[in-house]
Amino acid sequence: MSVTLVSSESSTIQLHDVIDYPEAGVLSKVLFKDKCCQYTLFCLAGGTEISEHASARNATINVIEGRGILTLKGSEISLTPGIFVFIPKHAPHALKAQENLAFLLTLSE
Repeated sequence: MSVTLVSSESSTIQLHDVIDYPEAGVLSKVLFKDKCCQYTLFCLAGGTEISEHASARNATINVIEGRGILTLKGSEISLTPGIFVFIPKHAPHALKAQENLAFLLTLSE
């Protein structure tokens, strides 16, 4: 499910207020999207895995809460609150939520 939460008329949001963990799997909420960027809040239930894939756009992950492991080009990166990760376009990556995990994903040109 994808929901757009911020429009050009309302430009602020408190991320902790919109975190909503599913019982299983992934819930994503598009916060804002324009021609060059998309900002999406991802909420993963603990134990959820996202299989290896790649994106045609650069991406960043900024963890808000929870813990997980990001495998980026074969290397494991610990996802903890406050960490910022840059993922170059076409880089293979996968993710596992060790516990409920919320992060902001930004896709850019």
